[in-house]
Amino acid sequence: MADKPAIVLVHGFWGGAAHWAKAIVTLKQRGYDSLHAVENPLTSLADDAERTRKMVAQIDGPVLLVGHSYGGAVITEAGDLPNVTGLVYIAAFAPDAGESPGQISEQTPPAAFANIAPDSDGYLWIAQDKFRESFCQDLSEDEAFVMAVTQKAPLGSTFGDAVTAPAWKAKPSWYQVSTEDRMIHPDNERRMAERMRPRKIIELAASHASLASQPEAVVDLIDEAVADLGRL
Repeated sequence: MADKPAIVLVHGFWGGAAHWAKAIVTLKQRGYDSLHAVENPLTSLADDAERTRKMVAQIDGPVLLVGHSYGGAVITEAGDLPNVTGLVYIAAFAPDAGESPGQISEQTPPAAFANIAPDSDGYLWIAQDKFRESFCQDLSEDEAFVMAVTQKAPLGSTFGDAVTAPAWKAKPSWYQVSTEDRMIHPDNERRMAERMRPRKIIELAASHASLASQPEAVVDLIDEAVADLGRL
């Protein structure tokens, strides 16, 4: 379909744009011609939102932003651009104004919280030998090991960066909850989703890495968002 929006995929903590690999292939197979994946520096919410805005600004026509994990906070902050038509959250943070991912996590700590530790430079890492059980227990050992070795550590201070004006208050949104998530507590995901009043909430029996373990279902939600936007 020629009228499909551009899809901009925004990764979260402990991974880069390549975490979207399976979803990207599935989107291509379903006829999406304009696909983009931001590579965020993970140095601050302001830096990451600016990087995302710059990518969106290069695209002519409507854009659907899709954020995984902390990427949800990024699209919440960066989704105010006029050509952004909607927001899809994949096991993601969706902070309100003045709220940070760290505050949300402290309310209901996730199961794998103890497996995250800072290094001497202030970057936060998931222990390699705990990565699979923490982040992606429904992926193969080899896939999880690659993710563990290539993980992209955020500056710890980024956890405390608060959203200013949440785009989900002005733009249509969709949300996927991972019921087996150990990085963001599933109850936190449900709470964030419900207060957004999105057009749809789905639950997947998936780890935090649902974008990799259940890419077809994730793309189904993106497809549904695109169809919904076509009716608005």
